[in-house]
Amino acid sequence: MKGFTLGYLAKHVNGRLAGDPDVEIKWIATLKDARSGDISFLANRQYARYLPGTGATAVILQEKDLANCPTHAIVVDDPYLVYAKIAQKIVGVVSEQVPSGVSEQAYIDSSAEISPQASIGAFAVICAGAVIESGVQIGAHAYVGREVRIMKGANVYPHVTLYDGTIIGQRSIIHSGVVIGSDGFGIAMDRSSGRWIKVPQVGRVLIGNDVEIGANTTIDRGAIGDTVIEDNVKLDNQIQVGHNVQIGESTAIAGCVGIAGSTKIGKHCLIGGGAGIAGHIELVDNVVVSGMTMVTKSILKPGMYSSGMPARENRQWRKNLARFNNLERILKTQTKQEDHD
Repeated sequence: MKGFTLGYLAKHVNGRLAGDPDVEIKWIATLKDARSGDISFLANRQYARYLPGTGATAVILQEKDLANCPTHAIVVDDPYLVYAKIAQKIVGVVSEQVPSGVSEQAYIDSSAEISPQASIGAFAVICAGAVIESGVQIGAHAYVGREVRIMKGANVYPHVTLYDGTIIGQRSIIHSGVVIGSDGFGIAMDRSSGRWIKVPQVGRVLIGNDVEIGANTTIDRGAIGDTVIEDNVKLDNQIQVGHNVQIGESTAIAGCVGIAGSTKIGKHCLIGGGAGIAGHIELVDNVVVSGMTMVTKSILKPGMYSSGMPARENRQWRKNLARFNNLERILKTQTKQEDHD
C-alpha cells in the first residue's frame, strides 16, 4: 500500500518537519501501538510516557516534546487538529471507494432523479420525487422518502431512514440506524374525553453541509416550520432532537443528549453526553454544557454550565440526600428564630 512522504504531509498541514522528508507514512496509530510506517501524535499529557519508546515512523507533537521524540516529527501548535487533517488525508486514500451505479436489488421510483455518479446499495428504496446528486453513497436497506434531496458527496449508511421532504447537505455523513423526519411528539389533551389528540407534524428536516450524524440518532420533523441542523454540526450516537429544534453552525453534541422541541442552540456550542435540554428555550453561541447537565431555562451568556451530582460511595450519598431533604425544615426553624429575635 503506497502512502505519503513525511515531507508532503508536513507541507499539507503547514508544520515544521524535524527529520527525513522522504520517509513514507502509510497508516495512523497510537504512540503505544505504532509500528514502522505509522504516524502518531501526542496531544494529551497522560500519554507522554509512551513517546520515548514509540515504534512510530513519525510523531505529530509540540515543540516542547521534540527533545523526547526518538524518531521523525512534525512540529505544530495543535497536534490533535493536525492529526485529524493528516488522518483524513491518509484514510481518504486507502479507504475503499464504493463504485457508482444502482444495485439491481434496489427499488428506484421512476420519478426519482439519480445521478450516474451516485451509488445505491442493495435493497435500498428511493421514493417518488427524490433527488440523489453526484457522489452520493446510499447503503443497503436505506429508505429515502418522497421529495427527499441528498446533495453532492453525502454518505448515507445502511439502514438509514429519511422521511418525506428531508434535505441532506453536501458531504454530510448519516450513520446506520439514523431516523430523520419522523413525527415530533405533538399531542393535545381533549379534556372532555380524557384522550390525547395527535397534532399533525407537517414540517421538514433540513440538514446543512458537512454535518455528521451518529448511529441511531433521531431527528423529528417540524410541527409546522422546519427542524434545522446548520453546516458543520457534529452529532454523536443516540441523540434525540425534537421537532422545530434549530442547531447552529459548528456545534458538537455528545451521545445520549435529549433536546426537546422548539429549542434553539447557537453556533459553536459544546454539549456533553447525557445532557437534557428542555423545550422552547435558547442557548446563545459559544455555550458549553457539561455531561449530564439538565438545562431548563435559556442560557443567554456564553460560558460553561454544569449541574448534576458526581458519584459518591452509597453510604455517603444517602447521608447527603438526608441532609438535603432536611433543608426546608432547617430553613423554617432558622426563620422562626430570626423572627423571635
